[in-house]
Amino acid sequence: MSLYVHKYGGTSVGTPEKIQNVAKKLVAEKASTGHSLVVVVSAMSGETNRMTDLAKQMQKKPSAKQMDVLLSTGEQVTISLLCMALEELGQPAVSYTGGQVKIITDDAHGKARIEDIHTGNIETDLGAGKIVVVAGFQGVTEQGAITTLGRGGSDTTAVALAAALKADECRIYTDVDGVYTTDPRVEPKAKRLAKITFEEMLEMASLGSKILQIRSVEFAGKYNVPLRVLSTFVDGEGTLITYEDEDMEKALISGIAFNRDEAKVTLSGVPDMPGIASAILQPISDANIEIDMIVQNIAEDKTTDFTFTVHRNDYAATMQILQNICSELGAKKVIGDDKIVKVSIVGVGMRSHAGIASQMFTALADEGINIRMISTSEIKISVVVDEKYLELAVRSLHESFGLSQE
Repeated sequence: MSLYVHKYGGTSVGTPEKIQNVAKKLVAEKASTGHSLVVVVSAMSGETNRMTDLAKQMQKKPSAKQMDVLLSTGEQVTISLLCMALEELGQPAVSYTGGQVKIITDDAHGKARIEDIHTGNIETDLGAGKIVVVAGFQGVTEQGAITTLGRGGSDTTAVALAAALKADECRIYTDVDGVYTTDPRVEPKAKRLAKITFEEMLEMASLGSKILQIRSVEFAGKYNVPLRVLSTFVDGEGTLITYEDEDMEKALISGIAFNRDEAKVTLSGVPDMPGIASAILQPISDANIEIDMIVQNIAEDKTTDFTFTVHRNDYAATMQILQNICSELGAKKVIGDDKIVKVSIVGVGMRSHAGIASQMFTALADEGINIRMISTSEIKISVVVDEKYLELAVRSLHESFGLSQE
């Protein structure tokens, strides 16, 4: 018998009416297809923020362990309500928290990683014809402490369960009807992709696409779990995320991702000598600030300009750290810019086609858009440009690579 894992996010279960609609869809699917169904749900939209606000009223910096205990209750509400709705429709259902399933994680509270899943009870319930409803986003340590998997962790729960149960497909239901060539709010001509590879989706997620949590895509790729993104509210085939096949190789570029949350900093006139990059970046790392793109230019006077990007939220802290070490490193000055964005083209077709970079740079040049930084990998090219050019850059690249709807 076919087994499908469904995941419904907060907007899909945000009200009692929406939960009832999800229940009706599940009952209809089970009746028409006979599929066994495991359903992973998030907290109702707004609940996580509400509970976070409550915690801050108790403690200025709430403990990560207690935050996990608190936040995990959001999904517990949803699983019980969805089971009630299913039972009201005559469909036997059973709810499980992460701890009841025994989704075993490490003890990194707030960002735990799944280590093992016990599927025995779920398989017994499925065999009895029940729909199994599991709380996403959470697990327990071997010692029984409640943990959470980080924001968006319900996606990871769903994929991990699909892998452990050897499901035919994991379906992520959300408020969009699939993965698009770019954000339709920026480029109205963007089109929904029927298929995209795990590699491409991983790049899109890491470069700014917020449709799926990065870790869930990694998990799906590692365990070869077919992953489909669909809309809770609009019927359709969605987008299948899978391994590369011959048809998929025909597309040079699958999509354009962008990230508004970028800032660029430069340490100018640094002496060019071994160990200087480490001396600059170590204090940044010690402050738990993640670095993205890095460019180093060597001048004729044996000095270097060292430039890198960070999340915009970390801009002020990064500038302060560099100001503190500027004279110590013998640098001339620190320059910063928090009005930049990163725009990226992604596609497995880059592997076998030359000239993609030049086409990208020409399209931007034709619009008078100056490139500040460039970063490449096997299947992506990213550029940093001034924030004011974001929409123009995305639209011009979308047009240049023929991604618009026909």
